[in-house]
Amino acid sequence: MPNAQDIRRRIKSVKNIEQITKAMKMVAAARLRRAQEKAAASLPYTEKVRAVLASVAGHASDLSHPLLEVREVKNIGYLVLSADKGLAGAYSSNVIKEVLPHIRDKNNSSVIAVGRKARDYFKRRGYTMDDEFTGFSEKPTIEHAIAIARSVAEGFRSGKYDEIHLVYTLFHSAITQKATSVKLLPIEDMPNSTNSQDYIFEPSAEEVLNHLVPQYLQTTIYGALLQAAASELGARMTAMGSATDNAEELIAKLILNYNKIRQATITREISEIVGGAEALK
Repeated sequence: MPNAQDIRRRIKSVKNIEQITKAMKMVAAARLRRAQEKAAASLPYTEKVRAVLASVAGHASDLSHPLLEVREVKNIGYLVLSADKGLAGAYSSNVIKEVLPHIRDKNNSSVIAVGRKARDYFKRRGYTMDDEFTGFSEKPTIEHAIAIARSVAEGFRSGKYDEIHLVYTLFHSAITQKATSVKLLPIEDMPNSTNSQDYIFEPSAEEVLNHLVPQYLQTTIYGALLQAAASELGARMTAMGSATDNAEELIAKLILNYNKIRQATITREISEIVGGAEALK
């Protein structure tokens, strides 16, 4: 049974942990607001780029682009967005669980990992790792999205991948985030344009399409990075909040046990004094 000194030492240790988790919760909450605003602000731009691309593709159906090419699926690439750091609950593990059922054969599946958690998981288990991007999961920028888009586009053009799937976490709230998977390449299922107007493309429809397709790829990846960043911060805030609450409960129990042991010690000492006094009579 632990003595009073051991319990005091443990109370001090748990209080230090509580201070750390509380600070991490506050930092995540402050960053979450900005990340949430960025994620919401990126959606209209992504949707508009998609609509313009649909218009161009609909009015220039005779044109083609390498990223629009549909071919027999032999090799599949998975772009997985995870966290660089832990202490975010089940955030990264939920993303990995979303990917695993889709990878039926390691021989024709490759992983492009964004975040150290996904990189470490798939490397340790012998999956083919074609590329990795780390160090910015909480604070992604458009430059990061461009670098990732360039990597996946080059892999698709060269024939390394016949399909590329994007796996990330969709942000709903600080408590609710959902891991989801979407087909990134080839770009399919573009909505048909209902606008009957004739368009004049300057300098040409082909050049407009060549510019819009990479732009759409970049904005889609950037939007997913922002959603993933908000989800990571929300998951970390929730996890650190729960850890702080658990630490407070544990401290209360330890203080109660400490008081019981201290009371028992005082009672025993009083009994010894009384017994000694009786023996002297």
